[in-house]
Amino acid sequence: MRIKSLFHCLSRFHTPIFPKFTTIVHHHPTTMSLSTTTTTEPITPSNTRIGWIGTGVMGQSMCSHLIKAGYTLTIFTRTKSKAQTLIDTGARWAESPHHVASQSDVVFSIVGYPSDVRHVILHPTSGALSGLSPSGILVDMTTSEPTLAIEIANSAAEKSCISVDAPVSGGDLGARNAKLSIFAGGDESIVKRLNPILTLLGKVNYMGGSGKGQFAKLANQITIASTMVGLIEGLIYAHKAGLDLSLYLNAISTGAAGSKSLELYGQRILKRDFEAGFYVNHFVKDLGICLKECEKMGIALPGLALAQQLYVSLKAYGEGDLGTQALILSLERLNNISLE
Repeated sequence: MRIKSLFHCLSRFHTPIFPKFTTIVHHHPTTMSLSTTTTTEPITPSNTRIGWIGTGVMGQSMCSHLIKAGYTLTIFTRTKSKAQTLIDTGARWAESPHHVASQSDVVFSIVGYPSDVRHVILHPTSGALSGLSPSGILVDMTTSEPTLAIEIANSAAEKSCISVDAPVSGGDLGARNAKLSIFAGGDESIVKRLNPILTLLGKVNYMGGSGKGQFAKLANQITIASTMVGLIEGLIYAHKAGLDLSLYLNAISTGAAGSKSLELYGQRILKRDFEAGFYVNHFVKDLGICLKECEKMGIALPGLALAQQLYVSLKAYGEGDLGTQALILSLERLNNISLE
């Protein structure tokens, strides 16, 4: 009884910085699971500090929504000048992901490649996890490797923190209009707790445990890849047949051939607008991850492989910083024609 009483007294002096989340970590010889209990206090701008790592094409718009909603935002990106607009509208600048996390309860990241994710989150001195207080939450929105998402979740659990993988789909317009599809993996109760923040960015889809958000996003990219090839091939065919391409796109948009890719990129292609809503370089990265996962699973997806090669050809021509709609250039070269 004395020991129990002493433990009870000592426990009164431990108050986590982020008291809305009390985390209990259970260790297993081969796996690590996380069970979380929460209070009923909802997340609001007055009680939750947000950190954000990566303010690129999509990140900048997403941050803007959070600032407009009244959240205190601390940000970091590799090139400070690219974040100046956000700083001017009230975001605080931090010198590293570590410093972002040390001033935040929930830290979001949306960067380029899995290697970037590993660096900004898991680096032992400058990474976000090294600066996060117990019960803090990491939300990685980069399209990355499912195995890395699981590794981050386990590393976070070791520090009594929590990790959610929540990659997004919708491109620059989806980010700008707060209509992204968010694929969330991790503890379902934590995802629900984060809804007040996530719903400011788009529609939340809970996909399962750690890594499942990434698996869902990769399946999404596989679907988009073949859809984009179909869209471009249809345009090439319609052009060769002498159709008015604007009339053609309008005609198919309300039928079975209609798609989000057509909606987002059809007119951009006709206008030769190849500005990136989503970079070719990043799409090649995503499709490469998909192919690696297919190899692990022992499945063959020839449409994915073909689309990946067509996009790689754009990189070979130095067009990796264009948007994914630039796929038209690859098909034009194959057929020695131009839609212009």
